[in-house]
Amino acid sequence: MDLEQAKRLVKEILPEKRYIHTLGVIESAQYLAEKHNVSIEDAELAAALHDMAKFHDKQEMRRVIIENNLDPVLLDFHHELWHAPVGAVFAKDKFGIINEDVLNAIKYHTTGRPQMSQLEKVIYLADYIEPGRKFSGVENVRAVAGQDLNEAMKIALKQSIEFLISKYQPVFPDTLSGYNEYVQKEK
Repeated sequence: MDLEQAKRLVKEILPEKRYIHTLGVIESAQYLAEKHNVSIEDAELAAALHDMAKFHDKQEMRRVIIENNLDPVLLDFHHELWHAPVGAVFAKDKFGIINEDVLNAIKYHTTGRPQMSQLEKVIYLADYIEPGRKFSGVENVRAVAGQDLNEAMKIALKQSIEFLISKYQPVFPDTLSGYNEYVQKEK
């Protein structure tokens, strides 16, 4: 599957606003991949497919998580997190994507995790900083991401955790573990 095929596919699935977001993630992923010597083709494909399950039926996503032995802890968290791992399953099963790095970039684009590959970081950050994002602190992460993926990940994970805590929302364990990894590397 190439970028144009992936874009046509998600355009049929996603509402226009989410499709525009996806185009922004592709643009940001291309930029970050080129800056950090990551496969641009892999980044484009993962970016195009990253939200493919975003508007899928919640009960169906629950079934996919259970039947594919995905982390059962996901089911203890808001269904908003489910689309990423379910999207990776769909990318593999429905569209024949076999590149594990692309699948993991889709799978962990909402939570992050420890030991992320460069491609996983590119997609996590591209989703975080795409041109449509307008929240406080995004400009700083955009600037840092062009220079240092690890520093940008540390800042983005910190901001995400702070946002969730400010809303009294639980923080997924992989997000905390990912943040801890970046902070502990500095010691």
